[in-house]
Amino acid sequence: MKKLAITALLTAALASGQAQVKQPSHGYPISPVPFTSVKVTDAFWGQRLDASRKVTIPLAFSKCEETGRYQNFVNAAHPSDTIKVGGLAFDDTDVYKTIEGASYLMQTYPDKKLSKYIDSVLVIVAAAQEPDGYLYTSRTMNPKHPHEWAGNKRWEKEEDLSHEFYNLGHMVEGAIAHYQATGKRNFLDIAIKYADCVCREIGPNPGQQIYVPGHQIAEMALAKLYLVTGQQKYLDQAKFFLDQRGYTSRKDEYSQAHKPVIEQDEAVGHAVRAAYMYAGMADVAALTGDTAYIHAVDRIWDNIVGKKYYITGGIGSTSAGEAFGKNYELPNMSAYCETCAAIGNVYVNYRLFLLHGESKYYDVLERTLYNGLISGVSLDGGGFFYPNPLESIGQHQRQPWFGCACCPSNICRFIPSLPGYIYAVKDRDVYVNLFMSNTSDVKVGGKAVSLEQTTKYPWNGDITIGVNKNAAGQFALKIRIPGWVQNQVVPSDLYAYSDGKRLGYSIKVNGETVKSELKDGYFSIDRRWKKGDKVEVHFDMEARTVKANNKVEADRGRIAVERGPIVYCAEWPDNEFDVLSVFMNLAPQFEVVNKPDLLYGIDQLKTDAQILSYDNRGRLTTQDVKLTLIPYYAWAHRGSGSMAVWLPQDLSASRPAMPATLASESKVDASHKVKSISAINDRLVPKDENDRSMPYYHWWPKQGSTEWISYEFTEAATVSSATVYWFDDAPWGGCRVPQSWRVYYKDASGNWQPVKGADKYGVEKGTGNTVNFDPVQTKAVKLEVVQPGNYSSGLFEWEVK
Repeated sequence: MKKLAITALLTAALASGQAQVKQPSHGYPISPVPFTSVKVTDAFWGQRLDASRKVTIPLAFSKCEETGRYQNFVNAAHPSDTIKVGGLAFDDTDVYKTIEGASYLMQTYPDKKLSKYIDSVLVIVAAAQEPDGYLYTSRTMNPKHPHEWAGNKRWEKEEDLSHEFYNLGHMVEGAIAHYQATGKRNFLDIAIKYADCVCREIGPNPGQQIYVPGHQIAEMALAKLYLVTGQQKYLDQAKFFLDQRGYTSRKDEYSQAHKPVIEQDEAVGHAVRAAYMYAGMADVAALTGDTAYIHAVDRIWDNIVGKKYYITGGIGSTSAGEAFGKNYELPNMSAYCETCAAIGNVYVNYRLFLLHGESKYYDVLERTLYNGLISGVSLDGGGFFYPNPLESIGQHQRQPWFGCACCPSNICRFIPSLPGYIYAVKDRDVYVNLFMSNTSDVKVGGKAVSLEQTTKYPWNGDITIGVNKNAAGQFALKIRIPGWVQNQVVPSDLYAYSDGKRLGYSIKVNGETVKSELKDGYFSIDRRWKKGDKVEVHFDMEARTVKANNKVEADRGRIAVERGPIVYCAEWPDNEFDVLSVFMNLAPQFEVVNKPDLLYGIDQLKTDAQILSYDNRGRLTTQDVKLTLIPYYAWAHRGSGSMAVWLPQDLSASRPAMPATLASESKVDASHKVKSISAINDRLVPKDENDRSMPYYHWWPKQGSTEWISYEFTEAATVSSATVYWFDDAPWGGCRVPQSWRVYYKDASGNWQPVKGADKYGVEKGTGNTVNFDPVQTKAVKLEVVQPGNYSSGLFEWEVK
């Protein structure tokens, strides 16, 4: 949605032989400069775009082939009662999203072969469409036995799991991007036909049915389709979906249906669904002028930025429902921060800027963009994160793909759309919102202006903006002065700089310093520009320390470190000690070290710190160390290990390294071998039954089976007790405490024997379940766990003594 130049689309004409686009009566007050008018030449973002072109998008297309996404469309064109419908009900969207990303990319990297490939895919997609426009392969390929989420007839499970409207939304988004990039209507006509089907069948009139999207996105897509076609019915449909929310059978916070949207004032429920809905609300607010919608989305934005926003720009704190947590509930190790939610957050803030014209929305957008969004894809473009936590002990690794591939395919479509976020225009004002090297063609008052931006941002704060052509005469160049330059971490009191520094900035035109009062966060230079004029922008850029609002329990006594728009973290490959046991100085000083050959070129930060640990007698000891920090987005590229964004500065928040235990030095094995097995002897235990901040191990997706996990000691030891902290993520997740469990030991002959004299095998959540038994001399012990019928089991920690 983002990439589209929303109001710029108003002036576009549809393909030859079609009616001209109608000029809607309402639009965003500010018009984005479309991605088709900007060519990024930046080193930082150029590498990301190149990785998208060479790796991410080809990978996504290949996965669509390998995983049967294309075959679903083929099957839908030739339906049969014998076809087994599997996968996920929204698998079609991976095709649409990848085409969308490839379309944006072709503006930066024209590619006839890629264009031809997309056309061949669209032939398959078109053949799957039913005569009345309905296109949902999960039903069409076998109408008598559709996908288990689809229901027996169209739309009846939409508010639950069918995702029919979600598929429509991504189809429209991809089709508009493809049309804008290529001028071809082959995808756009498919999307219009499906949208018309929905508009005919869903609504308040006699003969229509009333449903709202189970997973939002159709709202903002239909608003965009209105801008492309000028047809009011699409905007009406978007508003209908929003107006009806809270009035249908679905009335839960998870799907933001707990109350009518114009009455909402807190971000709740599934974070991706929420962000897409809030973006749709902003669209409808601007395009209809409905002030109730404007006030509602503004209230929700205040709640997110003031109480539910991570320092890395992520949103959605809990894996329980992939959802927003309570106000100030921002755990680090268990932070969910789904990549899709970060993208959705960009969409919301982008629209609110176009609506209100204030730089604070781009301050939030930029923080999310440079940190919690691009952390979701590896630098080479071939590895992905679903969650983006702020702390790890090695249980998080990038994956080459996921069965539920929404995040990889969303990254596919977002990164190439970036050129469309840099500039915007209102009347005779040209907004410069993001800083990256590029050339652009902007229309001011209908006249052509060509700009060229050169910079090494985000590594330094020097930006040059050159005027290469100006047929528009006098206009104002409005340069965003980022919040981090103005001593504001985010536009709220959620975070604050703690080092007492004051940064500054300066701006010159043709070598002469210019002054201007900031308005809405922008420095305005209004003059008659001529070819060759140069604007030199300098932002002071220093490492800064940040503290969170004291209401954020997870961050009390800790600091985060950032420089410019980049948030930093401590990671294991750069430090020869446990970064989770580091203790920061009260007034740390940082050295910036340029590393052009590390992680595609980064600036490291180095500072003096201490390591806290207990010796063998239980005494606290300290060790002076040199701590190295790297950009958060670049973590988890060099193997699994510890990482932390928030670092202790108060003793109350410190985590001294514990002396070795029998369990921590054991070799671990299990019936289900996954990387998270390291959690069970990391000496980290939950504080209560709701604590998800500690890493855990589970046997998912195995259910109702008997499973095991074992310790092999370095030498024989006498063992007489075991304590287990069970993992149970009810009601959302699939793990529950076990039905039963037992402890075994390996005898002298190497056979497993049950321990004798066991007093109690407890299954309480949130506490240590200790079993005492007759002492045994052994080199190995094992837990045997009987899982409950339709669930898996798991554990945070297993101690032996």
